[in-house]
Amino acid sequence: MTVFGLTGGTGTGKTTALNAIRDLGGLVIDCDEVYHGLTQTSAEMLSGIEARFPGTVVGGVLQRKTLGAIVFSDDAALSDLNAITHGFVCRKVERLLAEHEACGGTLAAIDAVALIESGLGRLCDCTVAVTAPEEARAARIMARDSIDHEYALMRIRAQKSDEWFRENCDHVLFNDYRTAEEFESYCRGFFTEKVRKYK
Repeated sequence: MTVFGLTGGTGTGKTTALNAIRDLGGLVIDCDEVYHGLTQTSAEMLSGIEARFPGTVVGGVLQRKTLGAIVFSDDAALSDLNAITHGFVCRKVERLLAEHEACGGTLAAIDAVALIESGLGRLCDCTVAVTAPEEARAARIMARDSIDHEYALMRIRAQKSDEWFRENCDHVLFNDYRTAEEFESYCRGFFTEKVRKYK
């Protein structure tokens, strides 16, 4: 089975690229969804979080805002949280991939920037970033989220840079297409070609 690690910033067209994987019959695993699911089912993971960040788990329920207020303003704290949770996420993703392969699946994509910065990268045959011109990204975000231009640019510039993606990913898909359909068609061709290479 060929597994792509797919990442990208807001408004780049990453969702379109993931749709191309789905159109080719592939499984798409969203690591954020896996993480949030584990906060509902893994008492062991929650125990680890509470031990490091007291008061963030109350009655077996993760207090997301409390935890976010701690880790999103402190890189060391965020690193500690990742050290606790990444192992659980990785094992869950491994199980999902194994189930997909057992059912005859030959293609999958793992969606999360953290996969490049953690153990999830080892589950992928290659990592692929999706990027796009800043103004095109801003226009997409403004239309989708009804925000102004200045705030859209602030969100974009707070994320990983194009340079970071080029340095840390095996491939970069540059989305300068006028329509999502055109970009999706390009992505299907790209993934089909790479599947042949990585089989």
